[in-house]
Amino acid sequence: MKQFFSLYSHDFVRIASCVPPAQVADPEFATQETLRLASKGADDDCAIMLFPELGISSYAIDDLFFQDPLLDAVEAGLRSIIEASRDLYPVLVVGAPLRHEGALFNTAVVIHRGAVLGVVPKSYLPNYREFYERRYFSPGTGVTGRMIDVAGLTVPFGTDLLFRSKGEVSFTFAVEICEDVWVPVPPSTRAAMAGAEILLNLSASNITIGKADTRRLLCASHSARTVSAYAYSAAGPGESTTDLAWDGHAAIFEYGDLLGETPRFPDGGTFVTADIDLGRLRQERMRLNSFGDCTRQELDGHPPFRMIGFSIAKPDKPVPLRRTVERFPYVPANPARLREDCYEAYNIQVQGLAKRLSATGLKHAVIGVSGGLDSTQALIVTTRAMDLIGLDRKNVLAYTLPGFATSDNTKANAWALINALGVTGAEIDIRPSARQMLADLGHPFGRGEPVYDVTFENVQAGLRTDYLFRLANQNGGLVVGTGDLSELALGWCTYGVGDHMSHYNVNASVSKTLIQHLIRFVAGSGDVSEETARILSDILATEISPELVPPGEGGALQSTQDIVGPYPLQDFTLYYLNRYGFRPSKIAFLAHHAWSEVERGAWPVDLPDADRRAYSLADIRHWMEVFLKRFFSSQFKRSTLPNGPKISSGGSLSPRGDWRAPSDSSAKVWLKELAENVPEA
Repeated sequence: MKQFFSLYSHDFVRIASCVPPAQVADPEFATQETLRLASKGADDDCAIMLFPELGISSYAIDDLFFQDPLLDAVEAGLRSIIEASRDLYPVLVVGAPLRHEGALFNTAVVIHRGAVLGVVPKSYLPNYREFYERRYFSPGTGVTGRMIDVAGLTVPFGTDLLFRSKGEVSFTFAVEICEDVWVPVPPSTRAAMAGAEILLNLSASNITIGKADTRRLLCASHSARTVSAYAYSAAGPGESTTDLAWDGHAAIFEYGDLLGETPRFPDGGTFVTADIDLGRLRQERMRLNSFGDCTRQELDGHPPFRMIGFSIAKPDKPVPLRRTVERFPYVPANPARLREDCYEAYNIQVQGLAKRLSATGLKHAVIGVSGGLDSTQALIVTTRAMDLIGLDRKNVLAYTLPGFATSDNTKANAWALINALGVTGAEIDIRPSARQMLADLGHPFGRGEPVYDVTFENVQAGLRTDYLFRLANQNGGLVVGTGDLSELALGWCTYGVGDHMSHYNVNASVSKTLIQHLIRFVAGSGDVSEETARILSDILATEISPELVPPGEGGALQSTQDIVGPYPLQDFTLYYLNRYGFRPSKIAFLAHHAWSEVERGAWPVDLPDADRRAYSLADIRHWMEVFLKRFFSSQFKRSTLPNGPKISSGGSLSPRGDWRAPSDSSAKVWLKELAENVPEA
């Protein structure tokens, strides 16, 4: 399983966007610098390397484009690059002016393993302000189905070329040049619709104040709209500064995200690499049926693309992933982004409950408060919803329902929170009713024997829910659910009762790892008293436990995470399984990258020490097996979920929304893939 540790085994591909130094109208120098960077990229296991527009001739040379000695030298340079590429791993995409049928074209030449795969001409030639490319070049629009002679080779030529690797590393890319992406409908739009996953832009693009931000916006939005990766390379140091200046800006984007960019105004040649997640792009395109609908409509009536095949094999060695993978995909590490996410999530919860209360006309909300994370967040949301619709907070009926394992600490925190928020509080001890029910069932506990099985636990969970629903009947109220997304995924909820059932569940699509930060957000928002903030801090420091089984030897509490697994790992698996449908082995690869070293990456602010730990591949494999078994066997619970608002783009498990699945499905396929493709250590 040595290939497990290579990014090329998990639908990733490494690409590079390059900025070699230039010398005005010196193809020999340009060739040397191109090959110097190409060699470095090959050593770095890059599959594609992108170079600037007209990089072999240089861009700002005006009427020198019409000089045969220069154009001959460009052809000689291309010959050298083609020959040198025989021993290089990556595809090289270089810019050059080429003569064809009495015209001159601004082109991208695609080279791999001693061959020219094809040549793509620039479609749109800028002829405004400082640009006057129409003076030299013919436009590539309408150039399809042709062949061109390059360095003694006759190769495909046109704007109708897609390049597809059919080897072990499979991907499809397309090429456009500079101005092509600045027009309303870039040529790469149709290329993406026709199957290109990676879009490459060879650019010269001089720099003016503010232009770099415009480039980023343009490339990021284009990659998002086309559900693609977009690489951009601009001319750098050494270009003529007669009238213009150059910043050597190269950048790589994926579905709207900036993955990396070079320092601007470099002293010499440089390049940036990024590991593109092809699996993510393919999943998104499959799910976005509107992308497919648009594709069929827009491609109809246009000349078909020519598919140019080539082959790239996986490197015969581990190639570690060089990409930021959030340890907590539901909780961004960036503090500013986290604050914004918490603000939105909290207000979505509040708005959802406020609307439901208004729609029903009910004046009371009934909620069970345990002193744990989920019920705390639900109670905070409920009080704020009452404020929003103009009802007294006393209309929130909050009940503590202590059972056989309820601790003094959680009970005290529950009451402290009830009092601090100014809601109506009451307590119903469920133990007498539970004893009676267990006795009626003939359960050993009813005869005084300390048997703490699932029946013992669920009798308590069921009674709590039964009381809450009857209290709602009695008071004309709505039962507010508290169970979270992570519990639903793991089946850590009793069917029909407990955290599974309510009239409306504000936490239904909030992960356990996010709920902790929502509570921190409220505590630090200034909207609650100092006393409330102190109570919330105490609740955050409490061990996550259902408190259904009395403490064991030495007072050890029943720990949820000892049973279902660490929530940081299980939320990680849930996110990638639900949001992207990734294979277990790919999720494990990403988890190993994110969690195997504590110093890698950034931590969300105020993370508890218990979550600041590393997980070995063996840990990841074990807990993923637990997750898969519990996830698939618990679908029947999710099929009957009450209503609740979707919070995150990471998805929900609502049977009416992001996750629709049969209740009698099996985890067999997923467990087999995990066992066969993930090493045990």
